[in-house]
Amino acid sequence: MARLSPKDWNALARIFEADGWTRQRTRGSHLQLVKPGTARPLVIPMYPEVPVFIISGLLKTAGMTRERFFSLESRI
Repeated sequence: MARLSPKDWNALARIFEADGWTRQRTRGSHLQLVKPGTARPLVIPMYPEVPVFIISGLLKTAGMTRERFFSLESRI
């Protein structure tokens, strides 16, 4: 299995949008994504390189597996 690596915030937003998340708002330097049927929004910091530990937390919050993440990443 591939390893997670730091990614640009915009690339992360496109990956989650491909999974059905939509941009709700931008507040300061953070982007908020929502998806119907989920309890919590995803908050992506607008960093040139979002660290792996934040990406891992986003995956957990979204309920997305690493395999799904990598398959969506390969389509974008």
